[in-house]
Order: sequence, then C-alpha cells, then structure tokens
Amino acid sequence: MKALTKGFALGIIVILLLSACSKVANNDASHHANETATKQAVAATQAEEKLNQPPVEPVVTRDGNKVHIEMTAQVTDVEISDGVFYNAWTFNGTVPGPVLRVKEGDEITFTLKNMDPYIPHSMDFHAVHAAPSKKFIDVMPDQEGTFTYPANNPGVFMYHCGTKPVLAHIANGMYGVIIVEPKDGYPSDSEIDREYTIVQSEWYKENDMEAFLNEEPEYVVFNGSDFALKKHPLLAKVGDKVRIYVNNVGPNEVSSFHIVGTVMDRVYLDGNPNNVLYGMQTVMLAASGGAVVEVTVTEAGDYPIVTHQFNHASKGAVGILRVTEDGLDNGNAVMGH
Repeated sequence: MKALTKGFALGIIVILLLSACSKVANNDASHHANETATKQAVAATQAEEKLNQPPVEPVVTRDGNKVHIEMTAQVTDVEISDGVFYNAWTFNGTVPGPVLRVKEGDEITFTLKNMDPYIPHSMDFHAVHAAPSKKFIDVMPDQEGTFTYPANNPGVFMYHCGTKPVLAHIANGMYGVIIVEPKDGYPSDSEIDREYTIVQSEWYKENDMEAFLNEEPEYVVFNGSDFALKKHPLLAKVGDKVRIYVNNVGPNEVSSFHIVGTVMDRVYLDGNPNNVLYGMQTVMLAASGGAVVEVTVTEAGDYPIVTHQFNHASKGAVGILRVTEDGLDNGNAVMGH
C-alpha cells in the first residue's frame, strides 16, 4: 500500500511538472511568436520601398478638465546630423514627438492613428495610471484606437511606443515628453522669464536590433539631432531666470545633465514640486527620468548645455543657451564644447 501511495504521489508530481513545463513552453512560444512576427514586419518594411510620410500636426483640444489628444504613428525621414537622415518610426513625423502639456487632474482621451501599413504601434504614457494590458495595447496598421486615463501626478514624463520589442520602437524614434503642470504651479513660477524643453536620446545603426542591444550609440543628441540646439540656440536676456523641462528618453544610456557656467537654482526631480533640490551642478537622469531645472544667467555669452558624460557629449549631446543684453540672437558662431 505504501509503495502504491508513493507511486501515486510521484505520478502527481510528474504530471504537475509536465503541466508547468507545458505552460512555460507555451509562454515562451507566445513570446517567440511575437518577436518573430515583429522581425518579419521589420523585414517587410526593409523589403518594401521605404516610406517617408509627411509630418502631421497633432490635434489637442480642451473642454474643462477633459483633454482630447489625437496623434499619428508614421514612418518619416528625420535629419539627425548635418545631411544624415534616418528612416524613423515616429509620432506625427518628428523625433522627438510633439511636446504635450496637460494639467494635474485632467482626464486625457487619447487617439492614436497608425499610418504605418506594416507594423502595429501603441502609446505608453508614463504620466498616467492605467492597466497597460487594456490601455497601452497595439493599434494595428491603418487602424486607430482611443483610450481614456487620468493625469493625476505632476511632472515631466516620457511617452513612447510600447509595442514589442519596445527597444526597437524607442530606438527607431517613437518617444516624446508630456508635461503635467502642478495644479498649484511651482513655487518659483513668478520668477521664471523663459522656459524650454530638452529631450536627450540616442541613435544607433538604422533599424538594427543587434546594434540596439549590444552596440554603442552612433549619436547621442538633444531634441533629435546633434545640431538642433546649436543652429538654433536657446535664448535669454542677462538676468533672466530660465526654466528647462528635461527628459532623458534613452533608450539605453543615462544622462548627467549640466549647464556650463552656472549653478542650478532649483531642480524638481521628475518635475514634481515636492522633489526640490537646490544648488545642483549636475542632475543624473536615468533612462526615462526627467526634471525641471532652473538657472539664473548673470552675464552675456554662450552657456553650453551638455551631458557631462563626455563620450556622449562628443557624439552630439551639446546645446547652447545664448544670453544677450536684449535676449535676441546676435548671430555669432556658437561656442564649441
């Protein structure tokens, strides 16, 4: 009888193990199927004539605290260095995508129109509370999806495509920033003279998953290119207090955000007014991390904006804050760094 009992118990264990293995195998098979489908879709886009869909303006409307946002997923050539173009996966045909601004307590109704005829895309807003399996889901090619969620936390948040493999969608250009303004504002609002938004990101070999996974970025940039904030410097007048909303969207590297020639008056980590620091020289931003940075510029001249990880600054992550007596661009050659 004991032998039979032991045999019966062993049989149950074997069955349970086989069942567990079967579930793992099924999950693995599902995961690999998704990965394979995406790779096949990528291969299809490469085999077809490359798309270059013209940029589309986002549609943003407000009715009280209800904000309606309509955006596109599309494939568009973007200039990432002088004369160098990348056939990017984008939101609305720009990289980064449009800067979105809402207020704490708003309800967002978001519509994504997927103009990409080959690949599904989606939207992952870091600023909202929502079940990803319901509200960050894929929108199929040539289809659209609408989702509603609250924006109850103030800050400077990343948004990005969340379709598998997420790395490929972000590295190919599908990201941007959404600013959720605090309902009572920032304590320093009355002191601010000018404000700007900077997004740090990376470019790798075009649409190359191996490069995304294992290689160093070819470019690390501000606002999509290695020239955006040098050809068109940020402007301020002597004595101005300047606010910069900054986010490092990665996808892989950190940012050591630094403004040469000044010390940060205040830094609101992730843009939350409760997370305030004073007198910072450099702000460390993890991939997807954000901040509100405020500085006072006391003398005329060019103030380089960099990531203080200078291997990345040397690959393009340099901008210029140009300070003049009248706050206008004097047209001088920008300071190198």
